[in-house]
Amino acid sequence: MEKLSIGVTGGIGSGKTSVCQVLQHLGYPVFYADQEAKNLYTSHSGLRDQVIELFGTQAYSDDKLNRSWVAQKVFEDDKLLQQLNALIHPLVFEAYGNWLRRQTSSLCFNESALLFETGSYKRFDYTILVCAREESRIHRVMKRDGSTRESVLARMKQQLSDEHKKELADFTLLNEDDSPLLREILSLRDRLLQLPHKD
Repeated sequence: MEKLSIGVTGGIGSGKTSVCQVLQHLGYPVFYADQEAKNLYTSHSGLRDQVIELFGTQAYSDDKLNRSWVAQKVFEDDKLLQQLNALIHPLVFEAYGNWLRRQTSSLCFNESALLFETGSYKRFDYTILVCAREESRIHRVMKRDGSTRESVLARMKQQLSDEHKKELADFTLLNEDDSPLLREILSLRDRLLQLPHKD
């Protein structure tokens, strides 16, 4: 059976994970790229060696990636971020390819925070951008992570703007408290089921 590979993305606090959880409840498989990356940092010995070579032994603590320390380093140095992305993203996409081959659903989804920033959106049949107003996103992340407003804004600046992403995305979903999200997801699902596979 032919299946569509669909990327789902959105800026921090947009609610892309909530959208993917709805899709899962509807019976569609979802690959969580960011979670897979976290797993690979721990489980893939070759990747761990490369990360330590790039950042030093402080990159790991108790055999786990020292996420806050690494995040601070890449926040200060764009070149380091690009080098880290060049290590992790091919491995994540390889894992997705292996996962995708095992799926039998007509629609398969990949949730990824940096779909457009990394250029990986080109590998999907279609892409969905989950959007929300900036204030909604800020409050969600502050509540979820206990972050300060300033730190959330700093993280948002590291991502492309929604305006830029909308130009690249095939579909857009608005995720606000007053928006009919479930109805929009069902409508989009019906549209996707009618679309051809992109060669």
